[in-house]
Amino acid sequence: GLAVGMRVEQVLLVLLAACMVMPAKDPLLNICMDAKHHKTTPGPEGMLYKQCAPWKDNACCTANVSSEAHKDQSSLYNFNWNHCGVMPPKCKRHFIQDTCLYECSPNLGPWIEQVDSSWRRERILHVPLCKEDCEEWWEDCKDAVTCKDNWHKGWNWATGTNRCPWGSVCRPFSEVFPHPKDLCEKIWSNSFKYTTERRGSGRCIQMWFDPAHGNPNVVVAKYYAWQKRSSPARQQNVTAATGQAVRAVPWSVLVLLPLALVVFPEGTRGWGSL
Repeated sequence: GLAVGMRVEQVLLVLLAACMVMPAKDPLLNICMDAKHHKTTPGPEGMLYKQCAPWKDNACCTANVSSEAHKDQSSLYNFNWNHCGVMPPKCKRHFIQDTCLYECSPNLGPWIEQVDSSWRRERILHVPLCKEDCEEWWEDCKDAVTCKDNWHKGWNWATGTNRCPWGSVCRPFSEVFPHPKDLCEKIWSNSFKYTTERRGSGRCIQMWFDPAHGNPNVVVAKYYAWQKRSSPARQQNVTAATGQAVRAVPWSVLVLLPLALVVFPEGTRGWGSL
């Protein structure tokens, strides 16, 4: 009976010690960025509109935001896709999908960066976009027309919506963005990064996916979150995060562990036999 009691005490101590080193919730996973229309935390939505529907089970956007993302003159940012004439539907659907990914995805944490802006506190930077997504975007938009290669800034907003700046010329996408890489990386100030990784590789973010097979970007976010934590440049942050994890341990564990060591001193002997 005494031996069994000691063994139980030892197991309890091991479990308590394990709780001390368990990491807190990964701050890079399943989160929403701090931006204009994003929810504070991701969660299910009863219904998301059309191209935003794949995220309905766990989204950073609301149904209203998903609906606005599909309008030519959206109230989200007063941005006009048709600033150089009507954008072809096959091209526009990529920009709608891009907007859905940005507004709805909870899997962009590894690429969220702080930003000093009047309309958002965070943005995404260098999200590795799958080769097919980028190249199909360029192929379907190469005959569309625009006057700028960076749509984040430099517009004439005098009328309340974006117009081409004075002196600019409307040209085909294929001239403004000679290659798929140019389109994906330049158009939103390097929000995306062109990669040679393919859909299903677990190494690139997909703008398009079939929710019936799950969200492939969950695995991708986990991989890059691990990679980000493992890089030498992040070691200091990892140390800080570990400290936060220890501080996050319930008070009962912090109290019970030293108490157990006092009450059951005999139980701490012979741990090597466990």
